[in-house]
Amino acid sequence: MKRIAVFASGGGTDFQSIIDANERDKFCDIVYLIASREGIGAIDRAKKHGINTAVFAKKDYPDLEKLYAELTYLLNLNRVDYIVLAGWLKIIPASFVATFKDRIINIHPSLIPSFCGAGMYGLNVHRAVLEYGAKISGCTVHFVNEVPDGGAIIAQRAVAVEDGDTPESLQQRILVAEHELLPLCVRKLCEGKVIKDGRKVTVS
Repeated sequence: MKRIAVFASGGGTDFQSIIDANERDKFCDIVYLIASREGIGAIDRAKKHGINTAVFAKKDYPDLEKLYAELTYLLNLNRVDYIVLAGWLKIIPASFVATFKDRIINIHPSLIPSFCGAGMYGLNVHRAVLEYGAKISGCTVHFVNEVPDGGAIIAQRAVAVEDGDTPESLQQRILVAEHELLPLCVRKLCEGKVIKDGRKVTVS
């Protein structure tokens, strides 16, 4: 069974969706939660479910390359097959991406290539969608490469923008879609049903 580590920087609702799906019908071993700072909700969720946690905070690692070098050591020591970014807000250097080439996936709260890239996270994304006047948004699960939100797309789920939406209300409806799509993609990845050929990804 494939072993995964989940990276989170906040409350961890996407992380929880993977835990819940895996407890209903086990498809992977969640061996670590990697948190970007102390005190976040994701850590509490990990502890509640007996999942190992490690914190890699910027204040402890002023050198980004050193942070990811030590993180690489920890992941290799625990034989991690795949990394799932579930609200990870820390910059990822190209060296780390290369080490885990095609083994890191991320969920983004828009339909890539729209409303993504540098600075596009959390409510910033939904605010930009509404300011632009888009009628459809959604979420995307994609492989991670050296370009922010630039990796090959695995799956997407559309969510309609409704009249009167606020960034917060749109975010909540998209989170419902995220909590369905992310565990499904993690399952398919761990079952060997995600095949990547360049930018083309086939999911069976």
